[in-house]
Amino acid sequence: MQLDVDVFKALSDHNRIHILEMLSSGELCANEIMKGLALTQPTISHHMKILHHAGLVNSQKSGKWMNYTLNRSKFDEINTYLGWLSKEREDAMFEHVQLERV
Repeated sequence: MQLDVDVFKALSDHNRIHILEMLSSGELCANEIMKGLALTQPTISHHMKILHHAGLVNSQKSGKWMNYTLNRSKFDEINTYLGWLSKEREDAMFEHVQLERV
């Protein structure tokens, strides 16, 4: 089982968690996210770059704004991984999970 460690890094910031919560209700543009969190445009851009790099969000340019949606298939992958990780196994000491580093 393989999961990119960048996913967990992206999920380790409360602002990024709030962004993902906002996106759970549907597509939002960067301006809406900015207003919803009272953060500056450069800060939103920084967080979105990290979320996009981890594969957690999809982006599409519309005029001068970027629109973002959750990458639900990535969340399915994370759920599968966490289910596998929490599964009780007798041979767990001998299994090796390869986390991909980018």
